[in-house]
Amino acid sequence: MKRIICIFLLFAMLFAVSGCSQRELAQQQLAQAKEENRHEATTFAMDTIMTLTVYDENGEQILIDAEQRIRELERLFSVTIENSEISQLNQNAGISPVSISTDTIQILQAAKDISALTNGCYDMTISPVVKLWGFTEDAHHVPTQAELDTKLPLVDFSKVILSQEEQTAFLENSGMAVDLGGIAKGYTSDAVTNLMRQSGVKSALIWLGGNISALGNKPDGTPWKIAVENPLDSSDYVGLIEVTDKSVITSGGYQRYFEQDGKRYHHIIDPATGYPAENGLLSVTIISENGTKADALSTALFVMGLEDALTFWRQSDDFEAIFVTNDGRVIATEGIANDFSFEGVDNDFVYETAKRQ
Repeated sequence: MKRIICIFLLFAMLFAVSGCSQRELAQQQLAQAKEENRHEATTFAMDTIMTLTVYDENGEQILIDAEQRIRELERLFSVTIENSEISQLNQNAGISPVSISTDTIQILQAAKDISALTNGCYDMTISPVVKLWGFTEDAHHVPTQAELDTKLPLVDFSKVILSQEEQTAFLENSGMAVDLGGIAKGYTSDAVTNLMRQSGVKSALIWLGGNISALGNKPDGTPWKIAVENPLDSSDYVGLIEVTDKSVITSGGYQRYFEQDGKRYHHIIDPATGYPAENGLLSVTIISENGTKADALSTALFVMGLEDALTFWRQSDDFEAIFVTNDGRVIATEGIANDFSFEGVDNDFVYETAKRQ
């Protein structure tokens, strides 16, 4: 249920554009660059285009290993691959536990932990409700309240039972289903980053359909710059973030949606209501060393709404955030403010910094 995010990175000054033009502009910039030992690969996995750029003399082999790692995780986590471990888990809901790999038990545990931390604003068991809305199969449909009432009881992360000792997972109730779309690319970016770091890579960019992870700095030693898209105009951006060894992940209702009877319905579903979250936010960007957590938190904080999200941030110490609101504000938490350049004034946005106290 995660989204293709039009956040992009350039090497001197990054610009955000959408779709193919985004990569075309990047390719032009990269063609002009003369950094040594630059290797790049583009692939399609997890239902999105992924681009990996590595600066290392052994980069070609590292990219091959990274792509194999991505494919391995896709085969474990996909809900559309019939024999994936997640598909097997869903098929055995209410029947019996299934044996799972270390990666799968780790991501399920992380998802449970974040679900508990956010009081269920992120919930990997939202899948039955998302299917009602047709976002999984792109067969869009506004469900009736009666339809939602049949599926909402199945949304309960606490009913995902994990056994670390036996390395099994079990969904307690028949009809439950897990969808890791809101966390899988974050976990994958962490896995690829770790692989590259263990291979000695000091500088790399990992772009998994918009989930961005920066390893080290740019080859010239300066931080990477990442542009945060204007949710109202995919050819524009509201600011630039400088990062080193961090993931930058955005969720927004503008990314996937449909319209019916003059009303827009987006894909980020509030697990409490079964309806698309409408809490005054256009987008939430999370900046963290932990890509897995950043991925899930970008959804959770969007569901929370600004005030609850800021309260949650003030109680945490392992991430920063940038919020774009319906009323035209761009709000950066103070831990990232010095590394964020606001660029939205020409499009009538106003900028604020959120303080911890």
